[in-house]
Amino acid sequence: MGEVKGKNQESGVRSQNSEVRSRTGGEAREFDAQPRSVLCLDIGSGTQDVLLHIPGEQPENCPKFVLPSPARVIAERLAALTAARRAVWLYGDNMGGGFFRAAKAHLDLGLPLAAHPEAAFSLGDNPERVRALGVNLTEVCPPGHVPLHLVDFDPGFWRTFLAAAGLDYPDLILAAAQDHGYHPDSSNRIGRFHLWRDFLLQAHGRPEALVFADPPLQLTRLRTLKARIGAGLVADTGAAAVLGALFEPEVRERQRREGVCVVNVGNSHVLGFLLFQDQILGVYEQHSNRSREDVLADLALFRQGLLTHQQVMDQYGHGCLTLNLPPQAGIFAPTYVLGPRRTLLQDTGAIFLAPGGDMMLAGCFGLLQGWEFASAKHAR
Repeated sequence: MGEVKGKNQESGVRSQNSEVRSRTGGEAREFDAQPRSVLCLDIGSGTQDVLLHIPGEQPENCPKFVLPSPARVIAERLAALTAARRAVWLYGDNMGGGFFRAAKAHLDLGLPLAAHPEAAFSLGDNPERVRALGVNLTEVCPPGHVPLHLVDFDPGFWRTFLAAAGLDYPDLILAAAQDHGYHPDSSNRIGRFHLWRDFLLQAHGRPEALVFADPPLQLTRLRTLKARIGAGLVADTGAAAVLGALFEPEVRERQRREGVCVVNVGNSHVLGFLLFQDQILGVYEQHSNRSREDVLADLALFRQGLLTHQQVMDQYGHGCLTLNLPPQAGIFAPTYVLGPRRTLLQDTGAIFLAPGGDMMLAGCFGLLQGWEFASAKHAR
């Protein structure tokens, strides 16, 4: 019976293959899983840096854009409505809170501001604290209010934008945004550094752990962003920056021989990383409004593993954590700098990086590097 069944199965397979050949006009082939293009978005507080990666194309020839960040666009729209003395209802997604000052200015003038409960997370994790600001939380737009849509990623916008440039919508999207995590009863400043601590202690600083196909529950903004982009990976903007440094062959090769320090001076945050032999051994995060002297003093201690978390907290930064630094790593003297405010570290002997030939797109090339790490891990 088994032999008869096997023959029937074989006959059925042959019949199916014949049917496939008759439909395709030739031998059946496996489908091509390689994306034709990959849209990489590094969504910051001031700008949204964009790369349309086309596999096989030189990085310099791939389309690139530097656009205002979604939160900045919302801030400008809200400011215009404030100037017109209009009541506003925020609705849509939990997105970057870079428009918080515009919302506060609106409320300070005594103008009504309402928000859908989901959109209200853009202003704070605790609904009661958002209400205490004067925001009315309601699922429907109150009469007389102008609706203002919040979103980090809008597929309709990108279809229109790319089509206007004569470009097809991508097969895959990789996106980065800063996520402080979900901390309704504690400071975002404290809570954000807990995420870096977990990365160092639980993921042992492995770079491939910086990108997510399924973000942790506490990363609420990244989870919303992931839901909007569909298939693809998301990461924090800080993670995208250090991955952008690792995109450069010089950095990858040098950190395998000796410890290096990577610093991203963004519009809002200074982020430092200690790298050695494909492992991140330390993270330092401070606000970009610190003086050059303060940042240099912090980095000098950071390289030695002597900068404490409390020192950074006392300066109103996010924190610092360093794992045990192996003697063979040296003193982490080679320093690579990224970020739109990188001139803070000019004339210090640091090397200014331009991953893929464009410093502003370091996070985008970092997302590509993270995608490569994740693909290699999945293949193992």
